[in-house]
Amino acid sequence: MKYNFAVIIPLANEENEFNEFITSLKKVLDTLECGTVYFIIDHVSKDRTLQLSQELSATDRRFVTVWAPENKNVVDAYMRGYREAFTNGHEFIIEMDAGLSHDPKALPMYLRVLNEGNECAFGSRFINGGSICDSSATRIFLSKAGTILSNFLLGTTMYDMTSGYQGFHASVVEKFLSYRLMSTAHFYQTELRYLLRKSRYAEIPIHYRAPSPNVSKKAIINSFEVLFKYFLLRLQFKSPLIQ
Repeated sequence: MKYNFAVIIPLANEENEFNEFITSLKKVLDTLECGTVYFIIDHVSKDRTLQLSQELSATDRRFVTVWAPENKNVVDAYMRGYREAFTNGHEFIIEMDAGLSHDPKALPMYLRVLNEGNECAFGSRFINGGSICDSSATRIFLSKAGTILSNFLLGTTMYDMTSGYQGFHASVVEKFLSYRLMSTAHFYQTELRYLLRKSRYAEIPIHYRAPSPNVSKKAIINSFEVLFKYFLLRLQFKSPLIQ
């Protein structure tokens, strides 16, 4: 079955892993015989990532390179990708990381879940069939502790609240594109899961690798700030919801 779907991937300094990642991604796209990939690149990338992406886009129409110098943070990069995919009429939009962190082989499972009536498909490393490897003890602790703390403070019940591999129906993307997110770093993925907690969703087991550097202190600080802002709103019975 062919799907009208897009994959959005912010790229920054991925020159060393680029070819290996693209080879893996192409194999999946060839099997599906469909799909468009949007690379979002901005000034954070200092190596040849932009050049490699543009060369690929020039030879393979399935890959679209979006140069976005106006981005101020990683959340801007993701939202730019969602906006590009939504504007171009894709029914399903999936977000994933490059750098070999997320396995493209999981894409067909995301498409099946979304096609079966779920509005959201959230990747989970902590359910049966999921895993996390090649990661520092600090990163693993932050992922697990972040999930426990988020569920406790926000009243959510997901097995993984901090994964970045996720997919949505276009109707859901349209709604959160018009919402002003508080996050400026990767906690935005937790923020989205919280805001979409009442949607029809399924958690998908994923295998996660973290060859990239540990999460920055600035990102951790932002995550705590946003988490406690939403917790205070919950105490005041003002919990926001995207539906």
